[in-house]
Amino acid sequence: MINHILGTRLDRESQTLEKVMVHSSEEDNDRGTYEAYIRTAAQARDITRSFLESVGPSNGAEAEAVLLVVSELVTNAERHAGGVKGFRLAAGPGSVVVTVSDASTDPPRLSRTNAFQPGGFGWYLVQELATDITVEVHSQGKSVRAVLPVAH
Repeated sequence: MINHILGTRLDRESQTLEKVMVHSSEEDNDRGTYEAYIRTAAQARDITRSFLESVGPSNGAEAEAVLLVVSELVTNAERHAGGVKGFRLAAGPGSVVVTVSDASTDPPRLSRTNAFQPGGFGWYLVQELATDITVEVHSQGKSVRAVLPVAH
């Protein structure tokens, strides 16, 4: 069980970074949640590795799938949607939920890919690895939520 993990998040009103804790949430049956202010996919992967160590996925391939989805969602937000505006990880029974928010109201879309050129496969990978994906459009952009199976 998670006791706590110390991290940071941006307080939108004061525009300062504040400390946050990961904690068990009895209300929604999550084993833990983590929210952070990040700017790059590398930061998101580092935070996710620490988070996964805390929730203890028993399968290395499942942990790698979570890292890949985090990397793809954050990279897509950076490249196509005005940057990351929110990042959240949550662990529940048999799953990890990754939520990335950005400033664009345009939903993710599949792009035509050329096997001889880099890029264009991220959204395909997210769809293949996640058991459930939701895109919530709101007045300040959108949030993409991906649920991945993880045995704890």
